[in-house]
Amino acid sequence: MEFSPGTIMEGTVRSIAAFGAFINLPEGKTGLVHISEVSSSYVTDIRQHLTEGQTVRVKLLNTDDRGRLSLSIKQAEERPAGEAAPVRRSAEDRPAPRPQSFQPIRTEPESFEEKLKQFMADSNSKISGVRQYEHKTRSRKR
Repeated sequence: MEFSPGTIMEGTVRSIAAFGAFINLPEGKTGLVHISEVSSSYVTDIRQHLTEGQTVRVKLLNTDDRGRLSLSIKQAEERPAGEAAPVRRSAEDRPAPRPQSFQPIRTEPESFEEKLKQFMADSNSKISGVRQYEHKTRSRKR
C-alpha cells in the first residue's frame, strides 16, 4: 500500500494519550491522530471519542523527515451530498471576550499629568496587591 498524503485508509486505535491517539495501519505502520484532528467539534477528552481497539477511517496528512505519519479522522469523514465542511467563524462573528476583572471602565485622561496620575494610582494598587499576597504566603511558611 502506498502511504502518500491524502490517502484514506482504515486503522485500529493502538493507544490513547492526552494529546492524541496512535493508530495501527496496514503493513505494520503506526501514525498519530492529534487531538485537534479527531472531530470537527471541540475535543476536551479524547477518550469520549475513541477507545483502544476501535477501527477508524483516517486520512494521511503528511510524513515528516523521520518517517512519522500524521493522520486525521475528521478529514477522512465522508460528508453527505450537499453538506459543506464546517465553517470557522471569523473574528467579527465571535462574541466579545469577557472582561478579566470587574473594574469600572475609565475614560482616557486628556493631559500628560492626568495620565501620569492614573498610571501611579494603578501601579500603587498592583504593588499593594502583590505585597498582600507575599505577606500571606510568608506567614504560611513559618
